Amino acid sequence: MQKDISIPKVENVYVAAVQEWNDDFMENSWYAHLVNDSDVKLEMAIVVSRAYGQINGEDRKTGTFRHAFKEVEPNSSVKIELLENNVLQLNNEFMVTFFIGDKLYDKTYVFRTNSINDKALVDVPVMNKRGVLVK
Repeated sequence: MQKDISIPKVENVYVAAVQEWNDDFMENSWYAHLVNDSDVKLEMAIVVSRAYGQINGEDRKTGTFRHAFKEVEPNSSVKIELLENNVLQLNNEFMVTFFIGDKLYDKTYVFRTNSINDKALVDVPVMNKRGVLVK
């Protein structure tokens, strides 16, 4: 029975944390983006995010957030959410599910504790910006 189940591998789809100006806080803030670095459209993309870990030896976790995107065009990105400074010291997890044609794809991306910082910046595909990338 298991041999009949095909689980396709997610390729060229990433989650990136990029700093952008935030008018509300009057400073640069980190934002999570879903990056589609492929030549095909992602359809019905759902992103479920949460943060968890320990701060000063105490277990902490955030609420779970759900985001839906009808389409993510080829070679483009969409903004998922603001990453507040106090959650950067936790593991930030993004569970991404989408369709390409009639196939369902699923992958979990995790920014480990304190991994979102200026020292981890790389060139983010498609966005022409620097950010922290999880593949």
